[in-house]
Amino acid sequence: MTTQTQTTTTNTAPSTLTPHHSIKIPRGPVTATLNFYQPPADASKPFNYVEQPPPGHPQRNYSDTEQVVTINDIRGQEADFNINTHAFAAVQNIQSQANRATFDDDEAIERVYYPEVEELLLKETGAKKVLLFDHTIRLATPGAKRAPVNRVHIDQTSASAAQRVRFHLPESEAEEALKGRYRIINVWRPLNPPIVAHPLAFADSTSVPEEAMVGIQHRYPDRTGETAAVKYTEGQRWWYWSGMEEGERLLLQCFDTEGGARVPHSAFVDPRSEEGAGRESIEVRALVFG
Repeated sequence: MTTQTQTTTTNTAPSTLTPHHSIKIPRGPVTATLNFYQPPADASKPFNYVEQPPPGHPQRNYSDTEQVVTINDIRGQEADFNINTHAFAAVQNIQSQANRATFDDDEAIERVYYPEVEELLLKETGAKKVLLFDHTIRLATPGAKRAPVNRVHIDQTSASAAQRVRFHLPESEAEEALKGRYRIINVWRPLNPPIVAHPLAFADSTSVPEEAMVGIQHRYPDRTGETAAVKYTEGQRWWYWSGMEEGERLLLQCFDTEGGARVPHSAFVDPRSEEGAGRESIEVRALVFG
């Protein structure tokens, strides 16, 4: 894998989603700040609430520590990475029937976009079965329900991945599925391409040791799952995909029973981005079997 020199290009191609004209797209490596795990001051078990916390409780009881890192650009090197080893994959030239209006309606997302995601995952992973279980739209605008997460994390752990299988499948089917290979993979797509502000950084799984992972209680109103926060360790290799376009998808593997590749990731502020350029994206989460 090579390290590219820093460049800036201009995109003038129209998009069938939200068009941008003459946006400068930062390319190449960038030095930026990522937020890593800082444990609770009282050494208690870390937690966060997905929705509003109960009265008198904080949203989360742990904090962040900033670390300046080099984030390299996979643009032009997409084929050098694979999901089984690095826990991410970059897929290009994807055709879609979904337009921007599709993503304003959950029913339309599930009806139009979900089948495309399922087909993509079956093709790219060779899996026998794919079960899409939720999606999140993120907007980098004030007051957005879900904003880009500027904190290094992994969406699932081994415990919560097994919990997901049991939660979404009938009991007899779940126990059989747990005997074979299963994964959780997010499919990340830009909704207002090209992505220049709050791009997504993701780490090569082989560069992040297991001791950097910290289980976090992920408290829903009706149940408790688990995500992973990530501590900074020397030697981590960070990447991003500059100027992601409409026909590009990023596959982010959060858990795998075979090989264990998992991808820490976080939004970050690119200091080269134009002020005022927002980011809209959708991530669809899937259980992938076989």
